[in-house]
Amino acid sequence: MALAGRRDAPLMLRGGGKPLSRGSRIAVAVAVGVALGCVFAFLYPDGLFFRPSASALQWPLHVDSTACESSERVTNLKSQLASLERKNAELSKQINELSMKLQSDGQRKDETLYKAGPLGTVKALRTNPTVIPDETVNPRLAKILEDVAVKKELIVALANSNVREMLEVWFTNIKRVGIPNYLVVALDDNIESFCKSKGVPVYRRDPDDGVDNIAKTGGNHAVSGLKFRVLREFLQLGYSILLSDIDIILLRNPFDHLYRDSDVESMSDGHNKMTAYGFNDVFDEPSMGWARYAHTMRIWVYNSGFFYIRPTIPSIELLDRVAGRLSREKAWDQAVFNEELFFPSHPGYEGLHASRRTMDIYLFMNSKVLFKSVRKDAQLKKLKPVIVHLNYHPDKLDRMKAVIEFYVNGKQDALMHFPDGSE
Repeated sequence: MALAGRRDAPLMLRGGGKPLSRGSRIAVAVAVGVALGCVFAFLYPDGLFFRPSASALQWPLHVDSTACESSERVTNLKSQLASLERKNAELSKQINELSMKLQSDGQRKDETLYKAGPLGTVKALRTNPTVIPDETVNPRLAKILEDVAVKKELIVALANSNVREMLEVWFTNIKRVGIPNYLVVALDDNIESFCKSKGVPVYRRDPDDGVDNIAKTGGNHAVSGLKFRVLREFLQLGYSILLSDIDIILLRNPFDHLYRDSDVESMSDGHNKMTAYGFNDVFDEPSMGWARYAHTMRIWVYNSGFFYIRPTIPSIELLDRVAGRLSREKAWDQAVFNEELFFPSHPGYEGLHASRRTMDIYLFMNSKVLFKSVRKDAQLKKLKPVIVHLNYHPDKLDRMKAVIEFYVNGKQDALMHFPDGSE
C-alpha cells in the first residue's frame, strides 16, 4: 500500500498544497523538455553524438600533402599549359586558314547578290577584302610592325652585306624625306648591327636553312627571290607592304601617291605610256595572205623590285605561287612574278584572280625613263618623281648619287655624263 501511495503522490504541489492534475503534469514535463532541448541545441549545434566527416578529419593531412607535392604539381601545370598553348596556336592557324577560305568562297557567292543597273552605270568591284590578322604566325614580328607601321602600312627592304653601301644611301634618303614607316629585313648579322648603329628599324628573321644560305651569299637575283617567302608573314599579320629594292632613291613619300584599289600596285619596266600601260601590237605574217595581220595586246612587265601589295587572299596566293615555282625552277623572279599575275586561265592552268594597277611611270620612274627620255626633255626635267629605280643600269651606286645631286641638290648637269644604256 505504501508503494502504491508513492506512485500516486504528486510530483509538485501548488502554493496551496494541492497536488497537480495529470494534464498539468504532462504540460510541465513538455515545457521542461523543450527548455532542455533549446539549451542543448545552443551548446551543441552539431549534436551530442556528432562525428566529424572523413573529409574533415583528413583535411589537415591533405593540406600537408599538397604543400609537399606543390613543386611537382607546378611543374605538371606548366607542362600542361605549354601543351595547351601549342594546341591553341594550331587551332588559331586552322581558324585563320578556314577564315581565308570562307572569305574566298564568300567572294564567289557574293557575285549572285548584285543586279546589273542601266547601261553605262555598272562598275565591278576592284578591291578584295583583307584577311583576318593572325598574330600567332609571328608574335615577334607582330610587335615590331605595331611599333613601326603607320595605318597598317610600311616600306620593307631586304638586304645583306653585299649591298651595304647602297643600303645606306637608300635609308638616308628615306630619313631625309621624313618617312617613318619603313623596315629593313636583315639577312645577316652585319646588316642587323649596321642598321641598329644607324638608328634604322631592322628585323632579323629566326634561323631558316632554306632562306639563310641564299640570304648570306646570294647575288641580287637570288636575294630578290627570297622576298616572296619573307613577305607572306607580313600579309598574314594584316599589313600592306610597299616592297622596295635598295637601288632606289625615294624623293617623296610614296604613300601619298597610292590608289590602294588593287591587290598589287606596281611600277613598270615600260619606258613610255604605250609600253607601260599596254598597246595593240599588230603581228604581220605575209604567208597567211588575207589574214596576214594578227592583233596582239602587249604590256611591258611589272618591276618586282617596287610594288605595293595588300593583305588579301589573291595576294597571298601570288606569293605562294611565285615562291613555289622559284623553289622548283631555275627562273628569274621578275619573270615568274609577271607570269603568275598576267597569264589567264586556260586548259591545264588556273590563272590568278588578282586585281592589279600600273603606277604612273613619271612618278615611279625607272632608270630607262630617266636617262633615255626625262633628262633630255626640258618639260619632263621639271617634274619631281616620287622614286627613281636604277634597275636598268649596272653602275647603280654612281647613278644613285647623281640622282640625288640632280633632284635634291639641284645640280642640273649631274645626269648628263652618263650614257643612255650600260655601254
